[in-house]
Amino acid sequence: MLQWRAVWDSPRPHVHPLHSPSGACLTADAPADHPWHHGLWFTIKFVDGDNFWEEVPPFGALRTRRVTGAPATGIEAVIDWVRPDGTVAVREQRRLTHRDLGTRFGTPAYAIDWAVRLVAEADVTYDRTPFTTWGGYGGLTLRGAPDWTDTRLLLPDGTPRDRVLGEPAPWCALDGRTDRGAAGILLGSHPTNPRSPVPWYASTRADTYGPGWANFLNAAFLWDAPLTVPARTPLVLRHRLVVHDGTWGPDVCAEAYRAWVE
Repeated sequence: MLQWRAVWDSPRPHVHPLHSPSGACLTADAPADHPWHHGLWFTIKFVDGDNFWEEVPPFGALRTRRVTGAPATGIEAVIDWVRPDGTVAVREQRRLTHRDLGTRFGTPAYAIDWAVRLVAEADVTYDRTPFTTWGGYGGLTLRGAPDWTDTRLLLPDGTPRDRVLGEPAPWCALDGRTDRGAAGILLGSHPTNPRSPVPWYASTRADTYGPGWANFLNAAFLWDAPLTVPARTPLVLRHRLVVHDGTWGPDVCAEAYRAWVE
């Protein structure tokens, strides 16, 4: 069975569907409440004030120029971030690599290593909507399937949460029930990423946002402030998404994270 599929011909190149090892689909694409949410995707809310998040005109689009490689060896993509006026704001190099983890951590699991390198020809400012009752988001994001139920969030302290608002941590995990049994995702941010450890913006609380909203996970590296990067200076971000069957506690999550960064 195909465990995940990368979609390149979209204003937001993304991964969907993303399946657990046992075959449950864990992602949602373009749900009615937020049609610009696309499974597992990477973008930033504002680039010099231009919106690259919501797909409401005028908005910036991520246009894929070329794709090479394969999941096992690494898919390499070159993506232009095109402003509403048609000019290129940023050029991205994206690499997605599949890692089969077997049962090394107790249950069947695999990982997607997701690396991006952003370069602009002029000084560029990456920004977000500051959090009030919502906001703060930007970067690598997952929108989970609505039928992934009884979900919980975990950070390294091991306390289950239904919402995380800007708490910094090296990783955040989301797990719950599916029609194929329990399944979970561990999203890790590499310690070399800017603003490490990253603040997280995540929720399982459908009642907070209305019917349909649930299972949102974002490594929100711009949570506290915008980031200005000089011209032709790369902004590099590395993440690992571990997809597993069963329920993992904080010790297993921490072990899986260490196995990546060490």
